[in-house]
Amino acid sequence: METRPLTEAERALARWMLENGSPEAHSYLNQLELAEATLWKCPCGCASLNFQIKDHPEAPPGIHVLADYIIDSSDSMYCIFIYSSQGILSGLEVSGSGDPLKTLPSPDQLRPCLNADGH
Repeated sequence: METRPLTEAERALARWMLENGSPEAHSYLNQLELAEATLWKCPCGCASLNFQIKDHPEAPPGIHVLADYIIDSSDSMYCIFIYSSQGILSGLEVSGSGDPLKTLPSPDQLRPCLNADGH
């Protein structure tokens, strides 16, 4: 599978999300150090990306959310989450109600998603 190095902004966002995500998210920081981005592009044109971890097999299908956030936007509702599959850091997904986000947000644009109990 062809890959490219993560940009500094991609790596910084992923690190922030793992550092501020679920309790288990921290355990994926070591994989992030070995992460590259695949050349896959989302068909909708958004900034979502898939990871390939050096010296690890390709992540199998599946999504286990490690951290999810709402993106502050004045005109549309967006969310972003970082996820794993069967113990392998797999990607960052951006979704929303408006036009696809073409660039990833910065950490200061994120706010936590609230669970049903308000936390």
